[in-house]
Amino acid sequence: MSSKEIRANGSQRFVVPKRHQMKASSGVQVAPDCLETYQSLKTQKQLKYIIFKITDDKKSIVLDKTGVDDKSLDSVKKYEAFVNELPQNDCRLAVYDFDYILEDDATKTQGQRNKIVFFFWAPDDGASIKAKMLYASSKDALRKTLVGAGPDVQGNDLAGVAYESVLDKIMRSK
Repeated sequence: MSSKEIRANGSQRFVVPKRHQMKASSGVQVAPDCLETYQSLKTQKQLKYIIFKITDDKKSIVLDKTGVDDKSLDSVKKYEAFVNELPQNDCRLAVYDFDYILEDDATKTQGQRNKIVFFFWAPDDGASIKAKMLYASSKDALRKTLVGAGPDVQGNDLAGVAYESVLDKIMRSK
C-alpha cells in the first residue's frame, strides 16, 4: 500500500497513497478495527449493524456498538432494534445491513434482498451544533474507508430514519 519516494538529496521515505489514508478534513482518523468489523459485517453476515462514534479527545472514529443478526425477528423489528441504539442526544455514524423484499410486478414473484446502508445520525433536538459539525466533517473519511456501503441516509429525527423512508431511499438508488 505504500510507495517509495526518493527525494532530490537521495534520501528515501515511504508514502501512503492518499486514497488509503483514513483521515477526515476535521483531523479525525478512522481506527483500523472499524474496517475489520465492517468487513466482518459484509462477509460473515453475523452482524446486522455497526455504530461508530468519535472519541472524547476528537482524534479517532471508533466502534461504539455492534448488533448481531437475530434471525428470529422480522426485517422491521431488526431495524427498530438498530434505531433504538442511536442516542437521542449525540451524533453517530453507522452502517446497517438492510433487509427488504423486492417484488417483481411482471412475474409476481418476491425476492429477499439486502443493502448495506451508511447512516449519519445528527438529532436536531439533542446534539450540539459543535458535534454535528465535527461528525459532518468526519463522515467522509469513514465513508471512503467502508467500500461497498450503499446509499447514505442522514437522520435528524426518528421520521428521517424510519424503515419505510430508508426503503424508499434504497429503491431510488438502484
